Amino acid sequence: MSDDRTPVLVGTGQLVERNVDPREATEPLLMLEKCAKAAAEDAGASDALLRSIDTCAVLNVAGWQARNAAEVVAEKLCSTPTKTYTSEMGGQIGVTATNLIAERITKGETRVSYICGANNMRTLMKAGSAGVDLNWTVGGTSDPEMIGVPKNGSSDLEGKYGMVMPPDIYPMFENAMRASRGLDLETHKKSMGDLFTKFTDVAAANPYAWFPTARSSEELTTATPTNRMIAFPYTKYLNAVLNTDQAAGYFLMSVEAAKSLGISPDRWLYWWGGAKSQEEAWYPTSRPNFDECPAMLDTHTAALANAGVTVDDIDRFDFYSCFPIAVEMALKNLNISEDDPRGFTVTGGLPYGGGPASGYTLHSVATMADRLRETPGKKGLVTGNGWYLTKHSASVWSSEPKPGALPTAQMPEQRASEGLATTPLDVSEDCTGGGTIETYTAVYDREGDPARGIIVGKSDDGRRFVANAPGDKGLLKDLVSKEGVGRKGTLSVADGLQVFTPS
Repeated sequence: MSDDRTPVLVGTGQLVERNVDPREATEPLLMLEKCAKAAAEDAGASDALLRSIDTCAVLNVAGWQARNAAEVVAEKLCSTPTKTYTSEMGGQIGVTATNLIAERITKGETRVSYICGANNMRTLMKAGSAGVDLNWTVGGTSDPEMIGVPKNGSSDLEGKYGMVMPPDIYPMFENAMRASRGLDLETHKKSMGDLFTKFTDVAAANPYAWFPTARSSEELTTATPTNRMIAFPYTKYLNAVLNTDQAAGYFLMSVEAAKSLGISPDRWLYWWGGAKSQEEAWYPTSRPNFDECPAMLDTHTAALANAGVTVDDIDRFDFYSCFPIAVEMALKNLNISEDDPRGFTVTGGLPYGGGPASGYTLHSVATMADRLRETPGKKGLVTGNGWYLTKHSASVWSSEPKPGALPTAQMPEQRASEGLATTPLDVSEDCTGGGTIETYTAVYDREGDPARGIIVGKSDDGRRFVANAPGDKGLLKDLVSKEGVGRKGTLSVADGLQVFTPS
């Protein structure tokens, strides 16, 4: 029967290790084994569940050099899967992998799967600084299937001008969004704090959160020695935390498998559908508009449509939350008010809950499952975002079965983004004369001063440009003290780099 091929998540396991010496830190393999056993216990199942795994996916774990990590994990669990997966790096990949395997279940290609991942960046960084050899277990005799296609998130041209890491790039979208909303700098600063203080409240109640500390709106946005400015307008407390030691995993299987393993229906969380897509304009500086994210709009609306629900039917959200703009963009696309009482995270989000790189959405799906099982009949939406608002995924869940046909994660032919500009723009670095700022940021030094201004704009002859601001401290302080979007200036070339000097 088709109902027997309905995907259900039946058990979750999460782990966090704070402030552990790298010589004593748990390696990824043992983290994922612990999560699997915790998930089996959560499902109320015996070791027969572990032995029944026919599909194992271990998402990209930075620094783990196993040939086939999924095979190594499965062997530790005394299972012999016929399908193993790894993944590209990306914040969307947990939901993408879950949707992919859920669809395999609906087709009868997978019966019992274990989906897991870990982030061990704190131990990697500490071990590197201390000269500690980690000696993580490796192995695997075959190559796993890759989910996703590895591709750099920013271009070589962007790298020349300092757009290298997420804290350098996400502020560009944030500043453009602020200007499009017509907010002055102080109102916008308060808006970001008011949005994310609610995330800290959730993190404070989450035993797996990296920073389980409630903070006020003002505390999040006020620059201090412990909360220094990273890149305008983001302080440290508004940035995703990268250096954590966390892991998560869960069992996703068919209803038939859950019945045969004796797993009680009150542990089942039904997959109602999902979606994924990516921006046609892949690199940030090629985006036609910095306050729009067409593929995110397409992904979120398609996931809801595949589930047969509207956004008003969703009771709980976990929007990918590496920086405020990621949440703000999702709210804009779904026409949700920032003071919506449903809240926008179940974990506390990436700056406070942690679990970044490729692992965060595993924590959000696992925690969403826990919350929805506590409130039968409710529905949840989990989203993921990779690189720089570039790659998107979403999934819908409920403790009740979806009416009608088996769920899907297919994108429709007609997209919600029709009418929005999606074609990538060419970027020039040989512009001279006048120009106008479309968006910008300033990266700060550790002393708290803006050190490098990064500007994207349009030249007077209509070309998209990327440039740096002159290095004068006074000019950079002026750049971040008032609205820069729409500001006029002059383009020149110095030392092989394009320079924009605001008027």
